[in-house]
Amino acid sequence: MIYLIPLTGIDINLIKDVKFYVEEVYEEKVRVESSVNFPEGCFNKLRNQYNAECVIEKLPYKEGVAIYITEKDLYVEGLNFVFGLAESLYGKKGIVSIARLKESFYRKKENYNLLLLRTVKEIIHEIGHLKGLSHCSDPKCVMHFSNSLYDTDYKDYKLCEKCRKKLRK
Repeated sequence: MIYLIPLTGIDINLIKDVKFYVEEVYEEKVRVESSVNFPEGCFNKLRNQYNAECVIEKLPYKEGVAIYITEKDLYVEGLNFVFGLAESLYGKKGIVSIARLKESFYRKKENYNLLLLRTVKEIIHEIGHLKGLSHCSDPKCVMHFSNSLYDTDYKDYKLCEKCRKKLRK
């Protein structure tokens, strides 16, 4: 079972819309859970961002694969930001931030359909890591590393044939 869990402030309707795509790609039951409070103690004042590793560590886990979704801007050491992070390959928890997926972050008019598609791609990507997939060299595959929003917009929300085969093993 895959669980999509909104953190404080996330529009539950966005998560409900994401569910359809996740079920399509992974052919698995997806459940949208109730909102959970964003954990405290992970904010970096100098960066004005939250440490994604710290956040994942503090989030609860009960079963299956759990992806938490937040509006907070995330980073990991060595990178300016991350759209999402899985605790590890074959891990149990991951997090996706929609902060930099929103057009308003770039001082543009919001576009719900674009935000939905970007969110879908990042959630499916992080679930892929939790299911044992690493980054893919195919720039159209959802498992390709997104170094920028352009990379996210360019890739598909689906797994390439090579990644689908790895998942079936």
